[in-house]
Amino acid sequence: MNDQVYCRSDSKYAERPVAMMWEGEKLEIKDILASWRTPDGISFRVLAVNEQLFNLHYSESIDNWQIEQP
Repeated sequence: MNDQVYCRSDSKYAERPVAMMWEGEKLEIKDILASWRTPDGISFRVLAVNEQLFNLHYSESIDNWQIEQP
């Protein structure tokens, strides 16, 4: 599944997620609580404007986002 995440990308793709689609609604990201790299790509724990927490995972090798609720 390829979830939709909108990012700010200054020098490389996926530097800072700014919004995402969740259950048919575009949610702005209020805060990035953590970010980390894995062998597959980059991940973020974010707080959306609706106060829900999400984990966003970007797999660089297949150019694919995955959104999960922790």
